[in-house]
Amino acid sequence: MTTASAQARSKTQTLAQASEAAPIAVGESDATFLASLGRRVRDARQQRGMARKVLSQTADVSERYLAQLEGGTGNASIILLRRIAAALGLELTDLVDTDESPDEQRLIRRFLDSLPPARLEEVLRRLTAEFGQEEPVRRKRITLVGLRGAGKTTLGATLAKALRRRFVELDTEIEREAGISLSEVFLLYGQAGYRRIERRCLERVINSQEDIVLTVGGGIVSEPDTYNLLLLNCYTVWIKAAPEEHMARVVAQGDLRPMAGHAEAMEDLRNILSARESLYGKADAVVDTSGSPIETSFAALQQAIAPGA
Repeated sequence: MTTASAQARSKTQTLAQASEAAPIAVGESDATFLASLGRRVRDARQQRGMARKVLSQTADVSERYLAQLEGGTGNASIILLRRIAAALGLELTDLVDTDESPDEQRLIRRFLDSLPPARLEEVLRRLTAEFGQEEPVRRKRITLVGLRGAGKTTLGATLAKALRRRFVELDTEIEREAGISLSEVFLLYGQAGYRRIERRCLERVINSQEDIVLTVGGGIVSEPDTYNLLLLNCYTVWIKAAPEEHMARVVAQGDLRPMAGHAEAMEDLRNILSARESLYGKADAVVDTSGSPIETSFAALQQAIAPGA
């Protein structure tokens, strides 16, 4: 062993010994974490048929420390935990992960984490096809996605009337649950609070409503969990339009705020559309309303939702 290696090992041992001995204040949540951590270490050791003494020698930590750790009272030093994880043939995250989900779920998450981003979309498509709601069930909840000004509300209300289904706007459901307007929701709870209410309302609609036409806010696609919930349970149609038409329709609805900084607002709108294009593209169908009267766009929507389309 080189002098440098010996010095590094000596320093590590000194730090480890200090970690074993140093007392720390433990709160209620800390105690729960330590108990869960100790249980995972003990279970992993027993599953491998390792005596505590063997693990102590392999990991180069004291038996006393292991006993305290497994009992939920040990000082959880990262250095020592890394040694214990290596001796057990585990990743450090396997020990410190507070997720109490079944092993199968954690293995699936670890597998997904190992995939390159480009493969995740393919995996999602396959999982949706194999384990998601069957298409006839998803078609009971036709959902229009896209930015404001694309024509979602007009087309959605027209389609609901033609199909004799209930028309549901998720933003209205959010306002009803919160008891205040959307602008006030953002003001009081911020973006994160709005997204939590949005997810809760979507879950309620999916669990309680069938044979509906649903419209959702344009930003829902930027929340992966919420958007995947939508894709798995609804037949989605991206109502698409050119940036200039988005802007013109928003202004026609009486919102003149974008006109105050028109050039900047248009640039922001183009950037948003560009960033979200691949997300909106996950929808089951696309209807481009650019340059089309409502009658033409509605006919295209009817064709997009027709069985076999």
